[in-house]
Amino acid sequence: MAKNVLLNHFLPILLLCAGVQSDVTFTFENMCSDTLWRASNPSIGDLEPDLPRDTFEIFNMDDHYRGSIWFRTKCSTNGSNYFSCETGDCRNGIMECAGINPTYPVTLLNFAVNNPVVSYGVSLVHGQNILVRIQPNGGTLVDGSGPCPMVDCNKELSSVCPLSLIKENKDGQYVGCNSACDVLKDPKYCCNGHGCQPDEISLKYKGLCPLAHTYPGDAKPPFYQCKGADSYAITLCPPL
Repeated sequence: MAKNVLLNHFLPILLLCAGVQSDVTFTFENMCSDTLWRASNPSIGDLEPDLPRDTFEIFNMDDHYRGSIWFRTKCSTNGSNYFSCETGDCRNGIMECAGINPTYPVTLLNFAVNNPVVSYGVSLVHGQNILVRIQPNGGTLVDGSGPCPMVDCNKELSSVCPLSLIKENKDGQYVGCNSACDVLKDPKYCCNGHGCQPDEISLKYKGLCPLAHTYPGDAKPPFYQCKGADSYAITLCPPL
């Protein structure tokens, strides 16, 4: 429910000791070149969403939670004190972002926490704005099929992103790749209630990130259910 340890690789450990204790621990490591700003829907009780580069945090989650976490990029405050971000923006003008859907494209980290079981997955259903990895530390799958596996998407979609789906910043630089459904609004690319199937664009995304979900209803890999993990390591811009 709250961040309780902050460790910058170049600074001493700072103990924050805030919030309630929980048996479900997430760690966040920012290996990207810039600061990121965490967001969630519904809220994970995050009062300090900024995650500077080369920073490692330990965060105590609620024992019961179901929702999404994502990361905003290139955020700043203008002369009118309005806070906004190039990707993942919440459109509320402030740094804290909880209980609000993001501006797409955005890479989503989906979780269902029902202590001691944690289900997890990486989703590109609403595009990609950042590379991510989720790695359980120990634990076994609830169905008994083996240890809890890692899931990630550590490759940019830029090489397969159609021109019509590319997200650019105000300077014309690539900052993300949208999903076809969100931009084109064509039933061909959206789940229409009669069964969800991959399309040629989501299959290209899947080719680069086979461990991520790329279209509504994608169940390969499954939404893993893990029990007994010591923690869940979330790495931003993980190494190949």
